[in-house]
Amino acid sequence: MCGIIGFVGTEQAAPILLDGLERMEYRGYDSAGVAVRSDTEGLQVKKTKGRLKVLSDLIHGGRDLTGTLGIGHTRWATHGEPNDANAHPHVSEDGTIALVHNGIIENYQEIKDSLLQKGMKFTSDTDSEVVAQLLEFYYRENHNMLDAVSRVVHRIEGSYALGIICADYPDALIAARKDSPLILGYGRIGNFIASDVTAILKYTRDVSYMDDGEIAVITSTKVDVYNSELDPVEKQHHTVNWDVSAAEKGGYPHFMFKEMMEEPEAIRKTVSPRIRDGRVVLDNVSLTPEYIRGISRIFIIACGSSYHVSMVCKYNWERMLRIPVEAVLASEFRYSDPLVDDHSLVIVISQSGETLDTTAAMREAKRRGGRTLAIVNVVGSSIAREADDVLYTWAGPEIAVATTKAYSTQLALLDLVGLYLADALGTVSPEEYGAIVRGVEQLPAQMQQILDHTEDIKYFASRYFNHNSIFFIGRNLDYAIGMEGSLKLKEISYIHSEAYASGELKHGTISLIEPGTLVITLSTYAPLFDKAMNNVVEVKARGAEVLAVTTEEFRDKMGKVADATMVVPVAHCILQPSLTVLPLQLFAYYMALQRGCDIDKPRNLAKSVTVE
Repeated sequence: MCGIIGFVGTEQAAPILLDGLERMEYRGYDSAGVAVRSDTEGLQVKKTKGRLKVLSDLIHGGRDLTGTLGIGHTRWATHGEPNDANAHPHVSEDGTIALVHNGIIENYQEIKDSLLQKGMKFTSDTDSEVVAQLLEFYYRENHNMLDAVSRVVHRIEGSYALGIICADYPDALIAARKDSPLILGYGRIGNFIASDVTAILKYTRDVSYMDDGEIAVITSTKVDVYNSELDPVEKQHHTVNWDVSAAEKGGYPHFMFKEMMEEPEAIRKTVSPRIRDGRVVLDNVSLTPEYIRGISRIFIIACGSSYHVSMVCKYNWERMLRIPVEAVLASEFRYSDPLVDDHSLVIVISQSGETLDTTAAMREAKRRGGRTLAIVNVVGSSIAREADDVLYTWAGPEIAVATTKAYSTQLALLDLVGLYLADALGTVSPEEYGAIVRGVEQLPAQMQQILDHTEDIKYFASRYFNHNSIFFIGRNLDYAIGMEGSLKLKEISYIHSEAYASGELKHGTISLIEPGTLVITLSTYAPLFDKAMNNVVEVKARGAEVLAVTTEEFRDKMGKVADATMVVPVAHCILQPSLTVLPLQLFAYYMALQRGCDIDKPRNLAKSVTVE
């Protein structure tokens, strides 16, 4: 969601802030702003609705704002419409304090009403401005900024990552964090805060991750961190190993296209270290055979595309493990009074490791006694730190809002986790175990085969891009993959799209099929291929045009009934989704390209959802 960057050092701040904000554009935003303090001009605040380029042009790439201390922000509207007044940074009534905020202050109205009664005036509709005005109120009392921030964070409720500068502090940036990501960066030209490491990779790879309740005072030469009681905290430093070029397009037209092209290598990096001598090895995961044999139920909790990964796992794991597996939307889990106990294994999936709903669901599961295993991409993220065990996907930075390689690496890694559990339970034969391991190792080459032959997918996109309503149908694993294919299409092409279990067609959905309706049928799951064929005949009888996705094994059979066919290589049935999803990602991409959409930054969407 919102992007935050702060800098204090020896170089002009504004160009550095703009550069950092540009590298976080993928997070999604509708306005942008910066605040810079200088000895001659005091606090200078510039903000505007719209793209970052509008702000950059307004301040001539940052050259107009002097000073080496500043904060920047890209806002994704929650409280108040996207406009200049609601954009960040927000400034206190007397102009002394400027603040940027990511998250939601749940008790903002109560605080605002109290401050209004005391005569304070507000200029925006946001919850964030309340924090700035409350800071001023406390700061007036003793002119101690650290104390004022501490009092504010004890008063506000909700989630926040805060970056604060004060006109009275020429060399100090203050940060605070609860339930929203915030990173500390230690650089040669100065020190940083950022909501995403990509914003500061150009300047430093030496970072720390703020924990909930912590407050940091950052100057050009040092960073001091305090806990909620203002006791000093020693932070562990981490080195970011990502190559800066990994967060750049590298000549590709879009980040999404680049990231699809990177999927074979991302899969290889994810699975290769975890397969040794034909065996799945999960280092640093403390799931002993004794514990695994005592598991009575598995929950897989996630949002969005990661939830669709969990749907695939439900089908595969129940078949392999013979244990009940429940795929649950994180936003629903903690409100459902879940039946979690100390015999429950709870898998939480999040690309960023900061998804607020997923974090809250994980905490609820732990509160009820469940053991948690996190599947995340970002080292040191909140979910990674709080889970009992963590496995990283090693996908590298994913910049496009619509996930591709993060989804695929999550799926491949969870295939290995499922096989690891099945082996401990003795529910998979040695022959099938070996076949699945070999199949996982072959996935990168098979995915490359798809990427090397995209001509048919481009053609189908040019043929169907003018459809305004598209249906995906499938059974079992094909249904789970259809959900992801439908979401990709919605996210970046804005075409209305729905995914249905094929068997549900006759229970109402088929009434939506009329002559010319495009139906994409997934028919890669071999045990149910004949039923998939029957569903194609069923929708064609109502006038649908059918684009089928099937395997080489069934190409000829499906070609006799479908209007068009996309073909993927054959894999072991539990691995087939890893290959099936790739042409659906490409199809959505080329459809959006044909329609002239902003593929990397689709409207109203954010990469990391850190509010409820």
